[in-house]
Amino acid sequence: MNITVVVPLYNEAESLPELYGWIDRVCRNHNLTYEVIFVNDGSTDASWNIIERLASEHDEVHGIKFRRNYGKSPALFCGFEQAQGDVVITMDADLQDSPDEIPELYNMIVNDGYDLVSGYKMNRSKGDPLSKTIPTKLFNATARKVSGIHNLHDFNCGLKAYRKEVVKNIEVYGEMHRYIPYLAKNAGFDKIGEKRVHHQARKYGESKFMGWNRFVNGYLDLMTLWFLSTFGRKPMHVFGFLGSLVFFLGLIAVIAIGADKLWALYNGIPQRLITDTPYFYISLTMMVIGTQLFIAGFLGDLISRSSQGRNEYQIEKTV
Repeated sequence: MNITVVVPLYNEAESLPELYGWIDRVCRNHNLTYEVIFVNDGSTDASWNIIERLASEHDEVHGIKFRRNYGKSPALFCGFEQAQGDVVITMDADLQDSPDEIPELYNMIVNDGYDLVSGYKMNRSKGDPLSKTIPTKLFNATARKVSGIHNLHDFNCGLKAYRKEVVKNIEVYGEMHRYIPYLAKNAGFDKIGEKRVHHQARKYGESKFMGWNRFVNGYLDLMTLWFLSTFGRKPMHVFGFLGSLVFFLGLIAVIAIGADKLWALYNGIPQRLITDTPYFYISLTMMVIGTQLFIAGFLGDLISRSSQGRNEYQIEKTV
């Protein structure tokens, strides 16, 4: 099978028949064998009924139904697990992602050698309000800086294409769908490209995402992913270093306060008790915090060493 199209959706009943018909027409015109996996993320409208009808009429259609709304990342994870195509393409169900992009995305993976190709919506200002576009620009700038993937301008674009090996070797959880390129890079799939794609105005319903809320959540997820990818297997390197630094700064401060007191006593200079100065307690507090950070790093290392996935590494080939 050439292509698997994974479509996560929530209350998109009106657009599903048109979306499938469009995908089917494009794939048949380009002689591409395909399947479409609709992942119904707890919709409360007639979305699942339409998916069942499409599946009964077309062998290429498959559906996954969640009992409740879990989010886009779990929907993609379950879709990736069932995907059989050599190239896996994800797109939103609201018809803002154009299936006409599928053949070129497929060629970029198969013929140009990319592991992942992300869409770059060039004309999104025509269909999105400022409350969505401004946070998106800030989010993408931060994501490029932290991830080191400087050639992507739109991390959150739902239209992406992946080599099959990529989706089978990454775990998309929480709300990490925004950072699949970063997850792929951390798994060793670093041939990541970008394609400018057409962004259409929403035809049915309204957007399920608020711009600023998505930006805040995305920023927190990005910090989590950065920390896990950098220190997830070696927490002592960060906590131990910070703890040692803070502890020794506090220790030096205590020694300095004590030395100053001894020098004053030796020279007969009246001076108040050490315990009457706030610097003494600040120094002790630094030593306590430093010790706690060091212990946190030690415990983190113990947990990491006992983790079931501590020695799970991505192996491309064996001979």
